[in-house]
Amino acid sequence: MIRRPGTAPRTLVVLSCALAATLSLGACAHKGARIANPDLAASKVTTIGVNAYLWRASLDTLSFMPLLQTDSNGGVIVTDWYINPAAPSERVKVTVTILDQDLRADGLRVAALRQVNQGGQWVAAPVQAATVQKLEDIILTKARDLRRAAVAG
Repeated sequence: MIRRPGTAPRTLVVLSCALAATLSLGACAHKGARIANPDLAASKVTTIGVNAYLWRASLDTLSFMPLLQTDSNGGVIVTDWYINPAAPSERVKVTVTILDQDLRADGLRVAALRQVNQGGQWVAAPVQAATVQKLEDIILTKARDLRRAAVAG
């Protein structure tokens, strides 16, 4: 390609025009302008496949347990076995599944497995339904608090 001295390549000109247009549009908004709907669903403002508030709250709630698998697009968090130092003869494993992009109570499912040590062998034991319900409540409460903080700030 032959250019005359003092002329820019075509792509550079196009990029410069695009940048100038973007900057001039940004100048149109004034500092006091408010977003029409500040309470957008987290899925609209993030790139993960599930509700970001539920995702963050789930990770925060399970942060004391070792994580085995996390999939933010599919909305699955699986912990490894956790042994509470106060009860070394039992261990728990938790799976959290986020089912929706909206912050809804039915958009979350928690499942737990529990084992007890009997004679050196880990044996399956029932998990109280109240335990799973309590975990769901904690996650939902944290997610709502995160959303409130994001909308307020």
